This record gives sequence, C-alpha cells and structure tokens, in this order.
Amino acid sequence: MVGRTRPGDAGAKVLKAASTLFYRDGIHAVGVDTVAAEAGVTKAALYGNFGSKSRLVVAYLRDRDRRWQEQVDAITAGHDDPRERVLAVFDAYEAWLSRDGYRGCAFLNAAAEFPDPADPVREVVRHHKTALRSYLRTQLERAGSDRADALAEELLLLLEGTTVTSVVSRDARPFSVGKRLAETLLPAPGEQAPGTAR
Repeated sequence: MVGRTRPGDAGAKVLKAASTLFYRDGIHAVGVDTVAAEAGVTKAALYGNFGSKSRLVVAYLRDRDRRWQEQVDAITAGHDDPRERVLAVFDAYEAWLSRDGYRGCAFLNAAAEFPDPADPVREVVRHHKTALRSYLRTQLERAGSDRADALAEELLLLLEGTTVTSVVSRDARPFSVGKRLAETLLPAPGEQAPGTAR
C-alpha cells in the first residue's frame, strides 16, 4: 500500500540516520529518540530492528566498514600494479574524508568513545584496521617486498597520521605529503626484493 513503511525500510532508514548523526555529533551525544525522529520511525521500530542502541552502533560501524571497502575496491580497481594499489589507498582516504567534511576516521572516533577493549564496538574497529593492514600486506607481498608485514604496519601508521593531520587542518594536502612519503617506503617499480625468485 502506498505510504506504508515496510519493516526492512524502517531498518534501512534507522541505519542511514544513525550513520549521519553518530559520525557528525558523536555516538554518546545522540540518543535513540533523536535517531528515530531523524529516520521518521518510532522507537519501537528502531528497537524492533536493532534491539538496543549498542547493537545499532555496531551495525553502523559494520555498514561503514562495508561502504569503505567498496570505495577502496572502486578506487584501486583501476590499478593492476600492487604498488599503485597501495598508493591508491591514500586517494581513497582523501576522497572519503573530504566528502564527510573532515570529521576524522569513524572507527577511531568510536574507539575513543568506547575505551573498554572488550566492548563489541572495539571488536568492529579492530576488524576494520586489521583488514586494512592485511590488504596492504597482501599488495606489498605481490610487489615483491621482503618485509611486507613490517611495511604494512608502517604504512598504516602513516595513513592514520595523515588522517589526523588532515582533520586538524581541514585540508586534503596532508594526503599528498603522505602519499609521497609512502612512495619512498615502497619497492621501486620493477624492483624485486633481495632473495625473491627471478
């Protein structure tokens, strides 16, 4: 019937509203009443779909992780060279942050609000960062680096530092600097690591 909201629609509306509000205003600062009002649904519909605010927060972060991965895939898909794929992650970060008004990394923001390492929110944050580190390591291995694990850690730290600097300055330029620094860490194009098969 026209004008009626299907159950699945209510959940999608709540998730969309929560994503906007949690990221913009902070998770603890936003109550379920505000999310429900923004979504145009009742609190009963919100709880019927997510059960609690805690579960809604986890769903919000998982959804953001999924969308972030889609963006990384879209930006890196045009590069066959694993070295270029690594550098394209800096482009993905820049595009994501500038689009969202330089509010920072949603996962680090959430981690700051949920200090208990056993909290389910922290588990989603760890999953997101671990997956990114694994992606970098895989590309570095494909590029022939003999220290892919350590280098992935260094690049992740460089990405996070670049993100913070960009948020503080509300400017995309730190990503250009970070990308140039990353280039100096990566194996040169066509260069094979010592001891790799020829």
